[in-house]
Amino acid sequence: MADARHLALTVLERVANGSYADRSLDAALRRQKDLDPRDRALATELVYGILRQQNRLDFALSKLSSTPLKKLELRVLLLLRIGAYQLLELDRIPTPIAVHETVALAKQVKLARATGLINAILRRLGREMAQIAWPDPQVDPVAYLTWCTSLPKWLARRWHKTLGAEALLLAEALRQPAPFTLRVNTLKTSRSDYLEQLTAAGHDAAATKYAPEGLLLRKRGATPLPGDAEGLYQVQDEASMLIAHLLAPAAGEQLLDTCAAPGGKTTHLAALADNRASIEALDLHVNRLHYIEEGAARLGCAGIRTRAWDMTEPPDFAAPGSLDGVLVDAPCSGLGVLRRNPEARWRLQETDITDLATRQQQILTQAARLVRPGGRLVYSVCTVTPEETEQVITQFLERHSDFQPTPLADKLPQSCRELFDTAGQLRTMPHRHGMDGFFAAGFRREPST
Repeated sequence: MADARHLALTVLERVANGSYADRSLDAALRRQKDLDPRDRALATELVYGILRQQNRLDFALSKLSSTPLKKLELRVLLLLRIGAYQLLELDRIPTPIAVHETVALAKQVKLARATGLINAILRRLGREMAQIAWPDPQVDPVAYLTWCTSLPKWLARRWHKTLGAEALLLAEALRQPAPFTLRVNTLKTSRSDYLEQLTAAGHDAAATKYAPEGLLLRKRGATPLPGDAEGLYQVQDEASMLIAHLLAPAAGEQLLDTCAAPGGKTTHLAALADNRASIEALDLHVNRLHYIEEGAARLGCAGIRTRAWDMTEPPDFAAPGSLDGVLVDAPCSGLGVLRRNPEARWRLQETDITDLATRQQQILTQAARLVRPGGRLVYSVCTVTPEETEQVITQFLERHSDFQPTPLADKLPQSCRELFDTAGQLRTMPHRHGMDGFFAAGFRREPST
């Protein structure tokens, strides 16, 4: 499966140079249309697995390499990670094959001069990996979080301080592959009907525990998912499927999704309103609007208009107090979705959190101006930091006396009550609920007196 490894190396190199893993991998797979499905699966696992477990791999490699890893050229280090991931994480690939294929790839990409080093380190890892002395979580929990669960050191320290023993559970959950979930497009079918189609096509799926429209794909069959071209489903995490419900969109309403791309929540708002709401979908980057437009067209969503706009600035496209509902799914640190966006853990710095919280306040302030008296405002982020969650809410309410917090638990089925805190704010965690880490809070603008 050298093609899979070569593709993974190419994508990992692009990610190291600033590209996003999902887009780079999707583009690479599209160019390799004839790639065997097993190779596609291996390439995908290598890319996401190596990014999720980078520190863990580097810890093992550093114990066996006489050359410090930071002194290796990037492509050599990536090849070592590709080999190490197969040895440490993929039992189905025998050690001799993992080593041989990685060395062969080094020759293929004109790194023959490094094959001796790569061969020696990987062979030694294959022999000695059971004897590696990993950090003890009881003796040095920060080191364990850093190297064994593959967190950047600043995040390991932060979570150990703020979450205590729960930090290990969260970090372990984020080290695993994310579940594959689908939101059934209720504009075109029902969850039960689409589940029957999946089963008939040879896929093993089940209804999600919390999201009313969700399906968990436990094991894919040999055939493609039915109804892709017809827009019967949208790939979306279960926690993300809950957010549109919290705004409770209704027919005839004027709604705004302030940070909409790629559009999963926007199209869900349209479906919940039975295509009878008017929805303005914004994104800062004009080149991302096509994701919303293409998704809406595929799913058959009506009433959605897209616009490029920086919501830290006063909007000129809607009058103050003119909208029934506004969703602020704000840009955030994304610490609740690290298993889906694993490269983020190596790019994010702790100082970024304060900057993001400031931006979130600015967006909320501009969005609040547009909400009519009696209208609703929902704030959501896919992270778990206090600065971006409860602190943002506290500061917003201090500055906007015309808004009152509103509990959100009644917007979802009774089975979802455990997802809400005592204030009625949504808090989902991967290790507790099996879905991404989200926070959401609701507000109502008080009528003028």
